Amino acid sequence: MPPRKQTDSSKQSICSSIGALIRSRLRATTCKYVGFFVLLFISSYLYLSPLIITSVPQEPISTDYLNADVSKRDAVRAAFQHAWSSYEQDAMGADEYHPISHRGFNFSGDGGIGYTVVDALDTMLIMGLHDEHARARQWILDKHSFEREGNFNTFETTIRVLGGLLSAYHLAGDTLYLERAVDLADRLLPAFDTPTGLPLPMVNLAKRVGVRDQWSSDQISTAEAATLQLEFKYLAQLTRKNIYWSKVENVMSVIYKSLLPHSLVPIFMSASKGDFTQSDIRLGSRGDSYYEYLIKQYLQTNRTEPIYKKMYADSMKGLHDNLVQKTSRQGLTYIAELIPHRSKDGSVTWDRSAKQDHLVCFLAGSLMLGATTSGAAKHFISIPPRLEELTQEGQRDWQTGVNLLETCMDTHRTSTGLSPEIVMFRANEEKGESERDWFIKNSRKGGPSSYDARYMLRPETVESLFIAWRLTGDLKYRQHAWNIFSAIENHCRLEEGGYATVLDVDTVPVSRDDKQETFFLSETLKYLYMTFSDSSIIPLDKYVFNTEGHPLPIFKPTDTKPAFAL
Repeated sequence: MPPRKQTDSSKQSICSSIGALIRSRLRATTCKYVGFFVLLFISSYLYLSPLIITSVPQEPISTDYLNADVSKRDAVRAAFQHAWSSYEQDAMGADEYHPISHRGFNFSGDGGIGYTVVDALDTMLIMGLHDEHARARQWILDKHSFEREGNFNTFETTIRVLGGLLSAYHLAGDTLYLERAVDLADRLLPAFDTPTGLPLPMVNLAKRVGVRDQWSSDQISTAEAATLQLEFKYLAQLTRKNIYWSKVENVMSVIYKSLLPHSLVPIFMSASKGDFTQSDIRLGSRGDSYYEYLIKQYLQTNRTEPIYKKMYADSMKGLHDNLVQKTSRQGLTYIAELIPHRSKDGSVTWDRSAKQDHLVCFLAGSLMLGATTSGAAKHFISIPPRLEELTQEGQRDWQTGVNLLETCMDTHRTSTGLSPEIVMFRANEEKGESERDWFIKNSRKGGPSSYDARYMLRPETVESLFIAWRLTGDLKYRQHAWNIFSAIENHCRLEEGGYATVLDVDTVPVSRDDKQETFFLSETLKYLYMTFSDSSIIPLDKYVFNTEGHPLPIFKPTDTKPAFAL
């Protein structure tokens, strides 16, 4: 423990004693000057020494309890109310909300399935918005239905609606939500009726049939197929119906058997053959949540399935060997993409692209979480973790996570303080280049702007800031989160109600797109709220978050038969 700071009176007493001693020993005039400077030096040292001591890194926090920042927490809560009340007034029950035109939109001509309502349920419960939750529940009881003639995305419906219902059931203990979850899951199961068991991308919920991709009938997204597991496994645990478990675990078995030597996965697979098709390798769209769910499947079942620890570890080695890059000027860490090219002789080569989606920023927190769990060398991990508490791989992943999060924050160095959808990193420093080590393709300040320049209320960076705050207690992560929230308030908030996508993060005043994404309510504001709440709210050692931000409890499996193992 560092020594306690000395009081001012004790400092003065010591300094006076030393001065008296020096004066009694030094007689000559010249010596008096020497004594004066000695006295000045020693007194200054004693006075400043406590500051020097306290500048040394402190002991890790001995408890996992972090206090709330009440004013900031409540500001985020008020922002949710501003977004929700506008939706509730203009479009209650609609799948999506367009806040500028004040209208809703459904994914089926036969009616919606309450994407926005269900996605927001657990956020209301976590924030203690009891009146809003009561009205949302009443809508589900009276008007909600899955008997809709139309094609709904298997992945999106699972993570947003099934995940939302299951999280709300756990938090509220309300069987209405579990009943609706079972109804939905049974309507989704036909998506798995393929030769390999890999799920089709769409489902007609009323007809209960899977629907193939209209452009490529045999193609499925790797991430979408491998990001159903947390939801279906928890439902299996609740209902003791093994079919939910076996369907999604079989998907992982098929993927495991088809893995490439570096354990990184192309973004598309064949539903009939079960192998990967020639496609990009990336941790952005259609690739991201595959890796996210590897570590989370291991944690969700209380670390009882070591296959997922292995798959995660192997993929993170492949990540570091092939995709982790640094810029030459600022040394920013980013995650590159691999683009395949087939030669005339049939061989495939891979080109590395310095492109990074905002979606990739989930990985920073995921790496830090993985480092302190699967990468832990000891049972107890300090806050922040000590070097010796992590394995060599855990230390590597922790450092990459920390560095990547700094890069993600660097992409907020825009005119609005908001991060663009996609950035490109500079291969080398060129004369006259921008001070930033990255740029937005086909865009410049003041316009014209490209799709890449937009900020669509995404949560990935604030998700990682939340995890980093919980694992370190470092106030800089709260400050980063507050800066992002402030930028959202300044540029995305509509005074008449709701929040909207910003079309160009580098142009002020901003232009907006007429859309308030459902994940703004279920993820962005939830992660911000929990960052400023005390750490007893959804503790990381008791929950895993699905990829839509819905907390699901960690459990030890019962009455289930895993489809594969080591």
